[in-house]
Amino acid sequence: MDIFFQLFWLFIILTALSPYLQQQMLRSTRTRKMMDLEKKRGSRVITLIHRQEALNILGVPLTRYINIEDSEQVLTAIRMTDKNVPIDLILHTPGGLVLASEQIADALLRHSGKVTVFVPHYAMSGGTMVAMAADEVVMDENAVLGPLDPQLGQCPAASVIKVLEKKEMKDIDDQTLILADVAEKSLRQVKHTAKYLLEKHMDDVMAEKAAEKLTQGTWTHDYPIDVNEISEMGLNVNTDMPGEIYELMSMYPQPRTARPSVEYNPGPVYPSGPKEK
Repeated sequence: MDIFFQLFWLFIILTALSPYLQQQMLRSTRTRKMMDLEKKRGSRVITLIHRQEALNILGVPLTRYINIEDSEQVLTAIRMTDKNVPIDLILHTPGGLVLASEQIADALLRHSGKVTVFVPHYAMSGGTMVAMAADEVVMDENAVLGPLDPQLGQCPAASVIKVLEKKEMKDIDDQTLILADVAEKSLRQVKHTAKYLLEKHMDDVMAEKAAEKLTQGTWTHDYPIDVNEISEMGLNVNTDMPGEIYELMSMYPQPRTARPSVEYNPGPVYPSGPKEK
């Protein structure tokens, strides 16, 4: 009986530790893969990857964005890198705080070595701002960037300004007027930053035009800007994505659920069709 209870408690302990041990093994595998990529490319590899994660106990979905902690960690990694060593930043994010995104972009812009940003799937909003600071942007042919138009809570700043244009001043309440004033400032500030970053890739006239298009509400905030549109704006972008980037991305899995939303056979496909009976 004593042996039974000992085995039972051993099982409970191992079950409780299993997620932690799996996480540590995955982290170790990621580190090795990053080191291999650094040796191959002679660069510092940094990842800024936001997945939808789950809280450990309740399983409540928690969407992550670029925040101050992210900018602090990226800036530390850049500071630890010799100024002449290239930086490879793997970017996968829905965006985030303007302050954090600007800090990262400015730090990359000041780095003397070549900066390459890899976008295997998407880098929206603040992620696009970070990508514009790179010397070269490498995107999957189906990957997208996004507009930089600032958002005030749930309201796009450009749309708030439209309210002033469509209504009589006497019909607009004080709160909306204050919001419109903040919206005007945010649009001006983000456009200034966008133009500053774009001048690395193009002349002043093109940078002004591209910054206007990206920041002043041309599209909705979730509009996907594909490789062709990015190239037409004048950014140095290509689709020569190394296979190691996809392998590394697969090591940042989404939380497991009872049934996966997408399934497919990862093995070879035989295009000859079914055999005739």
